[in-house]
Amino acid sequence: MGLVVSGMAKIAFILLCHKDAPAIINQAERLTAAGDFVAIHFDARANPAEYAKLTEALGANPGVVFAKRRIKCGWGEWSLVQATLNAVEAAEEAFPKATHFYMLSGDCMSIKSGAYAHRFLEAADKDYIESFDFFTSDWIKTGFKGERLHYRHWFNERTHKRLFYASFELQKSLGLQRAVPEDLQIMIGSQWWCLRRRTIEAVLEFCRKRPDVVRFFRTTWIPDETFFQTLVRHLVADKEIESRTLTFKMFSDYGMPVTFYNDQYDLLISQDYLFARKISAEATLLKERLGALWASDRVDFAVSTEGEKLHSFLTERGRVGRRFAPRFWEREATMGTDRDLYMLVCKKWHVAKRLLHAAENQTGVRGIEYLFDEESCAIPHLGGLERTLEKRNRHRRALVRMLFDYYATDRLMICIDPSSIDLMQDFMSDRANARIIEVQCVFDDQYLIGHAHRVGLATVDTPDEVISRMMPTLRHEFAHESTRIREAEFPRYYRIREERGADDNAAVLSEVFGIAPDQALAIAQTPHLFAD
Repeated sequence: MGLVVSGMAKIAFILLCHKDAPAIINQAERLTAAGDFVAIHFDARANPAEYAKLTEALGANPGVVFAKRRIKCGWGEWSLVQATLNAVEAAEEAFPKATHFYMLSGDCMSIKSGAYAHRFLEAADKDYIESFDFFTSDWIKTGFKGERLHYRHWFNERTHKRLFYASFELQKSLGLQRAVPEDLQIMIGSQWWCLRRRTIEAVLEFCRKRPDVVRFFRTTWIPDETFFQTLVRHLVADKEIESRTLTFKMFSDYGMPVTFYNDQYDLLISQDYLFARKISAEATLLKERLGALWASDRVDFAVSTEGEKLHSFLTERGRVGRRFAPRFWEREATMGTDRDLYMLVCKKWHVAKRLLHAAENQTGVRGIEYLFDEESCAIPHLGGLERTLEKRNRHRRALVRMLFDYYATDRLMICIDPSSIDLMQDFMSDRANARIIEVQCVFDDQYLIGHAHRVGLATVDTPDEVISRMMPTLRHEFAHESTRIREAEFPRYYRIREERGADDNAAVLSEVFGIAPDQALAIAQTPHLFAD
């Protein structure tokens, strides 16, 4: 350990915590070993024995200070802001050399080196805090919005739900709305900020001079998302504020914070942030690796911003459900008992399109490209049903029936992505004579990398090690889609392969379309059919 801080930047970390004293001790020792400081507020509700461990282990560390007054904290309450202010005041007084104050929780860990973090903060004279207009932004997705401010909230919604809503309804019925302080533009954003010393001093001075503003925020709901965000924007010029957090965080589909584990080291260090939350308490290897990284002098990080998409892709395989029963109106609809539908199923869309047009020329069957996947797919006007992918997929049988009618044909050929097995199941269960022709291609690394870029899983800045970790998952994903199709055991399922010769593929095509061998061979020998 013992890293020497480069330049002038020194960070006072404001650490709010309520459990796991050993982890907090390790975190504080690691951060102070790099020449920085730590101010700790340990929740007054927490186990006294845990707090005793902290003070015993860190009391003699000159880089650590404890908040003079501990607060019992509750989610959504002013208590979280007061606890932060208490720790900030202790840090501001104890560490006159601190140039930046950085909010952390016990679940956070660094994902860069101390050397990199200090250089990053030295490079721009800015505050880093999310601050978006409370009323015009869409930062709040659900629940109370204006009600957070215009009514007084004395009870915690999580622990005293009935009192919380009874108080709100009473104020509402009596017309007891209050005004926002006239000189403030209320802002909102993440509580995980990094502020310069002069900004912290200005905030503390403002609190001393404006008790009316403090009183207002004391009874707002979830003030940790508005208090500092509003005051910093009020006190600091816009050009000196970067409206972003330096702490990488994600939320699941259910609004819960995503937790990171041992196998996500490469993902984390490649993100354009200095810290991340939440790190699993059980991820001891990850903590060791990130701790060693912070103590190192490494500054050569290739950063990118694809973390959320990549994490979602890597963790949500297998969550794709299958709709077992079609809607009642789909069940009653049919494309027609005497009609033939050919489905060309291929992951490489350009290959399927070449095959489609070659088959059109040889068979005379009308072909339509990826009408359920590409909004821009050329299809005729059908009374508005064709306008959006959502409508096309919702009324899939009706759409195909209308296409049969529009082209006055009993034979139609369409392209489908292998992931759309629900489409295949729906069409194969229809009374029409539907067939599936799966076109299996070879996927080399170059194609997989290109695919990752096309769907937003990677960017030009994504590190090679992250790309390498992604490759097996992508390859498995494609193989899994093909396996699902085979396991569905469709009665009229055919397959052609890139590795097979043209003669073998022609035999399959001849059977599918009921055409002469020479016509089928002409399709199979389409120039550059499988080329990328």
